Amino acid sequence: MSIWWTLHLRREAASVPLARRLLLGTMETAGVDPDISYDLSVALSEACANAVEHGGGDARTGAPSAAYRVTAYLDGEKCLIEVADSGPGFPVSRAAAPYAPLANGSSLSAESGRGLCLIEQLADHVHFGNRPGRGAVVSFDKILKWREDALLRVT
Repeated sequence: MSIWWTLHLRREAASVPLARRLLLGTMETAGVDPDISYDLSVALSEACANAVEHGGGDARTGAPSAAYRVTAYLDGEKCLIEVADSGPGFPVSRAAAPYAPLANGSSLSAESGRGLCLIEQLADHVHFGNRPGRGAVVSFDKILKWREDALLRVT
């Protein structure tokens, strides 16, 4: 069995915990191991916070964009999450070399600028990309572990 959902959220700070709680609730109900659920929820929170803060104006029109999109797929042994906004996108250097150190010298202990690094550390695979004229997209996935009583356990 597969579960997927898409949210269209306002670029407001209050949307971040909403997306995180929906993901955690979905994974809890499905029977995903709590440690995996936690890692993915932190990565999702960071991606959403970046969309809220940096999603900026609509890349096509230059007008302020009030929304971003979150899609999550739990399918078999993997969870894939995608966060897309309609802002200016990632700097070319970040989209081309996502695992390079951040240009601003941010570290994982910094108060800001560490979100992309955290996503890279918490997920198995990460892709930072730009959609020409349409904004930025962060997609990441992680292999799932299941609780013994899982409803969707892969056999």
